[in-house]
Amino acid sequence: MKKRIFEGAATALVTPMNDDTSVNFERLESLVDEQIKGGIDALVICGTTGEKSTLRYDEHVKVIEVAAKAANKRVPIIAGTGSNDTVYSVELCNDAEKAGADAFLMVAPYYNKASQTGLVNHYNYIADRVNKPIILYNVPSRTGVAIKPPTYKELSKHQNIVAVKEANGDLSSVAETKYLCGDDLDIYSGNDDQTVPIMSLGGIGVISVLSNIMPGYMHELCYNYLHGDKAKATEMQVRATGIMNAMFCDVNPIPVKEAMNILGMNAGPLRLPLCPTSEANIELIKSKLNEMGLKY
Repeated sequence: MKKRIFEGAATALVTPMNDDTSVNFERLESLVDEQIKGGIDALVICGTTGEKSTLRYDEHVKVIEVAAKAANKRVPIIAGTGSNDTVYSVELCNDAEKAGADAFLMVAPYYNKASQTGLVNHYNYIADRVNKPIILYNVPSRTGVAIKPPTYKELSKHQNIVAVKEANGDLSSVAETKYLCGDDLDIYSGNDDQTVPIMSLGGIGVISVLSNIMPGYMHELCYNYLHGDKAKATEMQVRATGIMNAMFCDVNPIPVKEAMNILGMNAGPLRLPLCPTSEANIELIKSKLNEMGLKY
């Protein structure tokens, strides 16, 4: 069995910004500390929620470095290093490792629309050239390509490819992946609203957006399920349905940054082309924060 990166809940952390949309590194440090003290099991830095696609290369590496130093080995730091340029991904992985990353989250190459054979070649090429474990990230709604279960089976043969963040929304596909890969590929939910369903199919946790504002809740939800209290975990999953849906009432990470700012968590603005959400969505977010007892 391959070495496990984490089990439970990891936060796909936002990248806090100053008013001029420069990265607020001081706030990043404090956010990392707050997340760890809140009980989170791992942190994903520079993923979709971290606005990776609008960070310059030097910013990207520095955000990883600052977060890793702030975490100080208390939890794993998983760096978003995926790209549609295979060689670029290798370079970014190696610099992320030097910056302190413990593992890599690698989105399927977007826009190119690689074949399944192309995906195998892409990921194996990278895995042959890095020293840290890789979590594959399947989110076809953003990339235009889905990683299929037989492709996972082939990729799971590589010692450095250890897990997948599954955000395809297809539970039948998750079941087939578990059937084909067994213990050779850990499965994390990539959607908060499917955390318990995916754990019921053999998943070991979630890479969460909601945990930016509720780290303890998502940790407890996963802990309960993984340690035998499935009824309590299911109850928590259902109870949080409204706030989970609200975090996706607009394009991620627009709603979660809005929620953090409402709560006084100083996430700052978004970088274009992302922009503030509507007043109607703001009112929805506020109502769901109230529903969960989050005060602002």
